[in-house]
Amino acid sequence: MTNLKQKVAIITGSAASIGESIARHFHECGAAVVIADCNAEGGAALARDLGERAVFVETDITDDSALDALVEAAVERFGSLDILVNNACSYGDDGPQTDRDTWLGTLNTNVVSAALLGEKARPHLKKAGGCIVNIGSISGVAPHIHRWAYPVSKAALIHLTRTQAVEYADDGIRVNLLRLGHIWSAPFAGLTGDDRAHADKVVTPYNLKGRVADGKEVAQVAAFAASEEASYVTGAEIPVDGGYTTLGPERRDPLMALLSREA
Repeated sequence: MTNLKQKVAIITGSAASIGESIARHFHECGAAVVIADCNAEGGAALARDLGERAVFVETDITDDSALDALVEAAVERFGSLDILVNNACSYGDDGPQTDRDTWLGTLNTNVVSAALLGEKARPHLKKAGGCIVNIGSISGVAPHIHRWAYPVSKAALIHLTRTQAVEYADDGIRVNLLRLGHIWSAPFAGLTGDDRAHADKVVTPYNLKGRVADGKEVAQVAAFAASEEASYVTGAEIPVDGGYTTLGPERRDPLMALLSREA
């Protein structure tokens, strides 16, 4: 298991779903975890469940004063800050009909808040020789029909990651992004009526694994990216997508055979 002992990590959006998996795994790896979420009930329950080395800080990441309080609470409670995971996310998106307020809300949550929290955490991360892990999506590199604001926000997060990596290099802070594919999460459960078998069937043509991933499969890669094992990795996009980006538009269909009518 990846060693995160003596590390302190803030994980936004970690009261449930993928963020919860990241918080649980980091804790298993020895880190002290700061659960930052606007879901007070879920966040408090997770902190109680984890017990030692876990604290919940109710946080609206679009509120600058709340971000200040979050960083302050982490350092006050655990004495330092080594890792920031920008996982919290808005899925606000009505495709081409997305109104201005939704556009701004999605960009504010998914990009602006990650940038501002990174800067507020920067002095502490510099002192610790720490890192930032941004949670991105395949939506940031591939257009998805009927979805506009969310993919655009994730594309912006990719460039933010590169910008942070360059800007923070002299501070000794590494910044990387996990580019997630089809992960079993709250959105997938909601869309499928909590039918994972159906989700696996639907995504089979779109990735090489033929299934959705568990949140822990994301958490394990996040832990590696946050650990000393990845000490020479910065400014990178790490695909956690089951081969989605490798597969390409032809998927696994034998084009030549189809052209020659052999299939």
